[in-house]
Amino acid sequence: MKNIKDKTSTNKFRFQKGIGKAVLLFLFLPSLVFGQDFHLSQYDAPPLFLNPAMTGMFDGHYRVHAQYRTQWAAVASKPFTTSGISFDMPVKKFGVGLQIMNDRAGAGAYNVASVLLSVGYDVVFDKENSHHLALGVQGGIRQTSFDVGKLTFANQYIGDNGGSFNSALSSGETFSNTSLTVSDFNAGALYYYAKEGVRLNPFIGFSAFHLTEPNESFIGANNKLPMKYYVHAGTKINVNEKVQLLPKVLYMNQLNSQEITVSVLIHYYLKDADTYLILGPTFRSKDAAILEAGIKKGRYIARVSYDFNTSTLKTASSSHGGFEISLTYTARKNKPNPLANCPRL
Repeated sequence: MKNIKDKTSTNKFRFQKGIGKAVLLFLFLPSLVFGQDFHLSQYDAPPLFLNPAMTGMFDGHYRVHAQYRTQWAAVASKPFTTSGISFDMPVKKFGVGLQIMNDRAGAGAYNVASVLLSVGYDVVFDKENSHHLALGVQGGIRQTSFDVGKLTFANQYIGDNGGSFNSALSSGETFSNTSLTVSDFNAGALYYYAKEGVRLNPFIGFSAFHLTEPNESFIGANNKLPMKYYVHAGTKINVNEKVQLLPKVLYMNQLNSQEITVSVLIHYYLKDADTYLILGPTFRSKDAAILEAGIKKGRYIARVSYDFNTSTLKTASSSHGGFEISLTYTARKNKPNPLANCPRL
């Protein structure tokens, strides 16, 4: 999604160098007014973040996932960071889970934290346990805040001697609060073909976020957080005993912003080590070219990726974007790869 990280960093270079500190306000101002969500390059690594219907939809006892992302260190005084952790487990045909996410943007310490509970349900359409439709709902709280003391405003700018800011001057701004907490609800559906030993394991899902469009405003205005929609699809292609391909696509839409992410991951099986190597490119429309690598061994999946900026900001950022890392642990009975139950989405 063209989130505050992308939009506000582009705005930064529309101002003259002499008012550089004033840009810090505009780095997070769109969030105060328009309210958009952050995004991840490894969008499918945190299952509950992508689609609540994926809660508990895996072969194992329980699953723990952690993820961290940092970006715009090349152009912002304070890098933008996203971190999260989740836990989920199957309970017969149901799945239950918990997700905690935190996103911090810029020198104004604009911060979004959420705690969400998830419930999923798996519907099986055939006796072979191949065709599945998973349904999921998610609900919890979302807390948004910023530190006004770390910001400077236009009224505090002094043009003498090349320009500077005097924080002792009145900002001329009035905030009704600098922190607010709202309820948040999401839902999703996912079809996947889980039969083992076949050439293709396709999947397609739809998820919707901020269903109640909670009001988020630091100035007492009516500022609803718009609903966000995901459509994601792909297929695991079992080329042979050593090679699997995973082409996939994600379409995202929130208010007037939309984005398409396309990627192809190669999973190469090292038989002696009983390990998969993961490598492949991802392209996010008008924003970034991403290279991802990882390893899948036993109960663990570790992935690392780097965004090369391809937007209009690439000259200022020297094409530097974001670094991201994720780790997933799935408690299950030991069995050799390939793990070809529910496709790795």
